[in-house]
Amino acid sequence: MVKRTEKTDNGGVTRRDFIKGASLAGMAAAFGMPFDISLADDIVPKTRVVLIRDENVLDTEGNVNAEILSRMLDEAVSALFEAENSQEAWKKIIRPDDIVGIKSNEWGPLPTPAELEQAIKSRVMEAGVPEDKIAIDDRGVLYNDVFKNSTALINVRPFRTHHWSGVGSLLKNYIMFTPRPDDYHDNSCADLAKLWEKPMLKGKTRLNILVVLTPLFHGVGAHHFDSKYLWNYKGLLVGTDPVAVDATGLRIIEARREQYFGEYRPMKPPPHHIAYADIRHGLGVSDPNKIKLLKLGWQDGVLI
Repeated sequence: MVKRTEKTDNGGVTRRDFIKGASLAGMAAAFGMPFDISLADDIVPKTRVVLIRDENVLDTEGNVNAEILSRMLDEAVSALFEAENSQEAWKKIIRPDDIVGIKSNEWGPLPTPAELEQAIKSRVMEAGVPEDKIAIDDRGVLYNDVFKNSTALINVRPFRTHHWSGVGSLLKNYIMFTPRPDDYHDNSCADLAKLWEKPMLKGKTRLNILVVLTPLFHGVGAHHFDSKYLWNYKGLLVGTDPVAVDATGLRIIEARREQYFGEYRPMKPPPHHIAYADIRHGLGVSDPNKIKLLKLGWQDGVLI
């Protein structure tokens, strides 16, 4: 993952851009004029996150329509990289000589949909990577030869509340890359971003996909699951910055909790590992004012 002080395709900021924006803000203040940096994307570009939804991606029984889900992925990735089509977009992040690990999540009540795993694998193969250089795994990543030798990672998991970290996020999805996950549980998993500095992970994540088809917005206790706290949001959040994607997903879940409970109800424990990944570890952007959210598809009940 690149630092936010470098110019990147996903909306990073160079030192020169920062100084330029700060200078203009200072000049505006000196002359008593308002300056809204959020309106100056050309000065301080924002981190891009794509939210795509389709009201037909799930049937009445909650089954996934693989064709629609695959199309959602294609449209989201194309929009994220401002590409003509998904093939062009994937070639911006995957090379034919890459070894690609697709880090999924197999938590029983709400796993990464197999249809999405296969759609990602197909796109990686279309980018020129041989099938034997691709693996999909979760709890076995430390012992998987593809992951041990990987040059590129795709991070994909469903979003849900979590007993130790507040939410099961993209940041937390990499906890299986340590043989001692308990080492990261202190203070509600505040420093999960440290995981991303491990040699097996550092700088390898090319794409982050937060599955918000049926997010779990409330839970009590370890491994708690109650289907009444799921809702058919029918979406995907996609970005190159895991912090920005998680922060956007968190805003959606918080809005749903307030809608459902009729009041603001803070999560317990607090999911502060997302903000700490930004302000303490510099891994990405958590401030919504610095995130450019592109909303595609079905907008009813978008909550953000």
